[in-house]
Amino acid sequence: MRSAAISVSGLRKAYRDKVVLDGIGFDVAAGSVFSLLGPNGAGKTTTVNVLTTLLKADAGTVRIAGHDVATATRRVRAAIGVTGQFAAVDDLLSGRENLRLMADLRRVPSAERLVTRLLERFDLVESAGRLASAYSGGMRRKLDLAMTLVGNPEVIFLDEPTTGLDPRSRRTMWGIVRELVSEGTTIFLTTQYLEEADQLADQIAVLHQGRLAAQGTPEELKRRIPGTHVRFRFADLYELDSAARVLAEATRDDEELTLRVPGDGETKTLRALLDRLDVHSLDAQEFSVHRPDLDDVFLALTEHTGTGHGTREAIVR
Repeated sequence: MRSAAISVSGLRKAYRDKVVLDGIGFDVAAGSVFSLLGPNGAGKTTTVNVLTTLLKADAGTVRIAGHDVATATRRVRAAIGVTGQFAAVDDLLSGRENLRLMADLRRVPSAERLVTRLLERFDLVESAGRLASAYSGGMRRKLDLAMTLVGNPEVIFLDEPTTGLDPRSRRTMWGIVRELVSEGTTIFLTTQYLEEADQLADQIAVLHQGRLAAQGTPEELKRRIPGTHVRFRFADLYELDSAARVLAEATRDDEELTLRVPGDGETKTLRALLDRLDVHSLDAQEFSVHRPDLDDVFLALTEHTGTGHGTREAIVR
C-alpha cells in the first residue's frame, strides 16, 4: 500500500459564523491523483489554501509529504507546487525568461539545462523567445505548469487547471498529468469538469456544505447511484416477445424493439442474462451496458436529485 503524501484530519475553517469546512478528513496516496469536487461555495478553494499554507485552519491537522502544515510551513512549501485557476506567468517576460526566473527563485543548480528540458517537455521550444502575453490559453497553462515543476515538487496542487481551454489543449494537459503521476508525483486536483476527474482521478471526494458527502474511486461512486441497466435490442417483435417472457423483470419498448434489464452491469451479471437468453435460443442483435456517470453522482450528492440524463455506454454488436 502506498504511503500518504497528504493526510488531513478534522479540518475546520469558519469565517465568523459561517462554517466553510466542518471537520473534513482524507488521505492521498503518494503517486496518485486525488480530485476534490463540489459546487461553488462548497469549500474547495479554502481546502486548497489551507493545504498549500496560504490559510490557517481553525482546527485539525494537515501533513504534506510528512510535514505538518502548521509547524513546518517552510518544508511544506519546498515540497509542493501550485497551479491556480489562472496562469501565473509574467506577460512581460518570454517563456524561457519565466522559467529562468522561477529557477533562480528556487535556487536550482544547472538552471539553464532544466529550463531547456522543461521547454522541450511541454513543446514550448519554438515559442520560448516570445513574450508570454502572445501565448494562447493552452500555451500559458503549459508554461504555468512547467514553472510549477521547477524544483521537482513531490505534491502538485492543480486548482481548475484546464478552465477556459479548448478540448485539444485540455487533453494535452491530461497527458502531462498522467506523465507526472507515472513518475511518482502526487496530484491534488480541483476541477469543474467532471469528465476530467473521471479520466484522471484515482480517488474522488465530493465536498458539500463543508463536509465530505462521499469518497471513493470513480467506479465506486458511480455504483452508489441507481440506474445501471443492460439494454437488449432484438430483430423483430416475435423475438422481443419471446425474450420478454424469459426476462420478466425487464422493461420493454416495442418501437425500439428493446428490453431494459436493471442490474449492476458487472460481467458476471451480464453473462447470466445472456445465458438465460441462450437457453431459449434467443440472440439479441445488440446489447449495451448503461451506467450513471459522475454528473449523476454529483447531482445526487449535492442536490439530492435522482440520476440525471448522462450515461456511459459500452456497446457490443
